[in-house]
This record gives sequence, structure tokens and C-alpha cells, in this order.
Amino acid sequence: MPDAASPDTGPTTPARPGTRGRRGPVVAALMLGMALAALDGTVIATAVPQIVGDLGGLSVFSWLFSGYLLAATVTLPVYGKLSDTFGRKPVLIAGIILFLLGSLLCAAAWNMASLIAFRIVQGLGGGALQGTVQTIAADLYPLKERPRIQARLSTVWATSAVAGPAVGGLLAGYADWRWIFLVNLPVGALALWLVARHLVEPARPRTTPVRVDWPGALAVFATGTLLLTALVQGGVAWPWLSAPSLALFAGAALLAALAVVIERRAADPIIPGWVWRRRTIAAVNLALGALGLLMVAPTVFVPTYAQTVLGLGPIAAGFVLSAMTLSWPITAAFSNRLYTRIGFRLTAVTGITLAMLVLLAFPLLPYPGEPWQPALIMLLLGGALGLFQLPLIVGVQSTVPWSERGTTTASVLFCRQVGQSLGAALFGALANAVLTARLPSGDLNDPATLTPRAVDAAVDHVFTAAAGAALLALLVLLILAPRRFPVLSADE
Repeated sequence: MPDAASPDTGPTTPARPGTRGRRGPVVAALMLGMALAALDGTVIATAVPQIVGDLGGLSVFSWLFSGYLLAATVTLPVYGKLSDTFGRKPVLIAGIILFLLGSLLCAAAWNMASLIAFRIVQGLGGGALQGTVQTIAADLYPLKERPRIQARLSTVWATSAVAGPAVGGLLAGYADWRWIFLVNLPVGALALWLVARHLVEPARPRTTPVRVDWPGALAVFATGTLLLTALVQGGVAWPWLSAPSLALFAGAALLAALAVVIERRAADPIIPGWVWRRRTIAAVNLALGALGLLMVAPTVFVPTYAQTVLGLGPIAAGFVLSAMTLSWPITAAFSNRLYTRIGFRLTAVTGITLAMLVLLAFPLLPYPGEPWQPALIMLLLGGALGLFQLPLIVGVQSTVPWSERGTTTASVLFCRQVGQSLGAALFGALANAVLTARLPSGDLNDPATLTPRAVDAAVDHVFTAAAGAALLALLVLLILAPRRFPVLSADE
């Protein structure tokens, strides 16, 4: 029988057994791993002046962020498939070790080129942390309890992402920027010990030899690298219609076609065709891609708005954004009380509809306004997105057996990351266009010419565009997603 607590019903294919062992220590390890991955995406933001002053390389420092993001994103599908093939534990352990190795190497970097290379090593480990942690969380808990662990991970992710710049600034200002990477070692070592000691996966008998689609993995990796490089660097390192941008997009398209050919011929492809043939998974992938797109508006532009328009300092500006991290995990934790009554899709539709209205309310704020006003917007936005994201992740994980959960989770996270990269490119171009039109000199290279009025107008346009991304997610759910998710009866 399908899960009686949920209106989302479907096939009765048994789910694969998850993990055994003591859940408490394993959950602690997952939260530590999630904190490492989230912090290192943002922790060096406020330490850049110290790093550049020590190592030089001002012209390429943006690759400290881009290199990590690229490596973590393009490896997600590979790690997802490997975790379904060999188990979660070896993939997570390998990811932690690789992350710690990258951290140690970053602390020993002797110039900007070496630091960028070692940040890429860190990102290769970060990709394993992101996808495998979410998958193990679904393995550990049945459907009715899954929102609790996912809400904890959401809290850790949001808090770490927002706190990253403050932590980086403190370490760089009062110690040395190399400690930003060295502090990862004891935290990661503890997570590694907890996973190795307490996470026990059941034996999985095999009737056929394991075959890893390495050509497909390489093709997916190369495609993602070119595409994300084009999105991240376009309009920053070179103009959008320049030869480098066009070459990267053309190369990504050719490699994508090659990857499709390889994957169709592979016996056990890295990205199976069913990821996009199944309506539920395809809809969630696209909807969370739109989420990544719209999340650029608050996370990138609200701190600038708070400092330039409201006149707040960096710490106070961070508190305005952090209001979103207070409400997000709360509504996520209680979302199960809603989706067990009305279903995963309708709960997510409710959340994204509210998010769209909140995003449209931002341009209506008075100029210059009071700090509590954008903080309230962030609080409401976090609450709405908590109702949107978690039901989709829990729902889609509950529609697949153990042997497909890693691949499914990785595809969802990959689409969200690509959406975030696309959003940074599109919204950055939009903001620059508005600023250029409103600045007296029309020169964005001179920070002194940035007026509060111009920044206010640019951020208003970005939030309106983010509401458009929310509308896109809403349409995807209404048109493509099934009314009831086909939850497996054994996932309870």
C-alpha cells in the first residue's frame, strides 16, 4: 500500500535499504560536512584584500570563487552515480579526504595560480559533500521523518553561507588568511571519523560486474566546465558577444551533443535518460533550476542594497540578509504537515506563489526606507522558499529506490547550481545595464559614481526579474509535474 500519510501515491516497487548504525553521530557528521561545503563557497569573500596583498594576482582573483563553484557543480552527477554504484560511504569518505587535502594545499599556496588550482581540488571534494550528504539524509530517515533532517541541513547550509564572509573577515583580520583553510582540518577530521566509525551500509549482492561510464563522466565534466565558465566569466572577464564567450558556448554545445551520444550507448550511463524522461524528476530539476536563478537576487544584491542605499555597514547588511535563514528552516521543518494533507506539488506551488509575491513587493519599498523593511522581505521570502524547496527534494527522493537516489539527488542539486550560475550572469548583466543608464558618467569602473538611487533602481529590476523566475518555476510545476508524486510504498 502507498504511504497512507501522503496523498502522493504511486508504484509499489520496494525501495532499497538505506543505512544502519547510530543515526546521531552520522547526522552530526552530515551537518559538519554540509557546513564545510557551504562555508568554503563564501568564506574567502572578505579576505580577498589580504590574499591579494600577500600573493598578488588581482586580475584573476575571481577564479578563487569560480574555480570552486565549477569543480563542485560539474562533479555532482558523477558522484551521484558513483554513490548508487559503490555506496554512499566510500564516496563521502573520498570527498572529505579530497576536501581536506585541498584545504591543506590552499593554506600552503605560494602564489595566486597555486591557490586557484588548490581551490579547484577543494571544489572536487565539495561536490561529493553536497550531493552525498543529501542522499544519506534520505537513506537514514523514512518519508514521515525526512523533513526534520532536511530542515537541519538547510539551517546549516543557510547559516554557513551567510556567516562565511564574516568568519573569513575575522580570521583574515585577526589571524592570517591561511587559517581560513586550516580550520577545516579538525572539523573535517571529526566528520571523517564519525562517518568511518558509525555509518554502516548493508551489503549489496551483485549479479553483474560493476561498470563505470568513465567516458560519459569525462564528457559531462567537460561540458559542465565549458558552460559554467562561459556563464561565470561572461560579461566579467570578457564581453558576452566576444570570441571567448562564443567559443565557450559553442564548445559546450558540441560537448553536450557528444555526451548525449556517449550516454545513449553506455550500458550504465552517468546521467541516465530516465532522469529527464520521468515527469516528476524533470519537473523538480527545472523548478529547482529556477530556484537557483531567483536566489541570486537576495544573496548577491541585498547586501549591496543595504550598504549603498540604506547606509549600513557590512555586518549590519549581513543581518538583513540573514533574516531569510531564520524562517526558511522553520517552514521547511513544518512543511510535512502540509504536504501530507495536500501533496508535494500543491505545497511547493503554495510556496513559490508566495515567494513570487514577496519578490514583487521588494520594488515597492520606500526610498531609502528603514533596515527592517528589507529584513522583513527576506524573512517572508525565506518562509515561502522553505515551503517550496524541501517538499520537492523530499518528494523526488521518495519516488526512486535506493539504487537511483544518489543520481536523482545529484541531478536536482546540479540543476540548482547551474540555475544559480545562470542567474548571476543574467541578473548581473541586467543590473549593469540599469546602472549604466542611470549613472551621470555611465562608467561602472568608477565606484565613486555609484549613487544610491541608481543602485536602488538596479536592485528593483533584479527582484522583478527574480519574480519572473519564480513564475517560471510555478508554471513548470503546474504544467509538467504530476498532481501526485509516485511515492514508493516501501519508503516509509
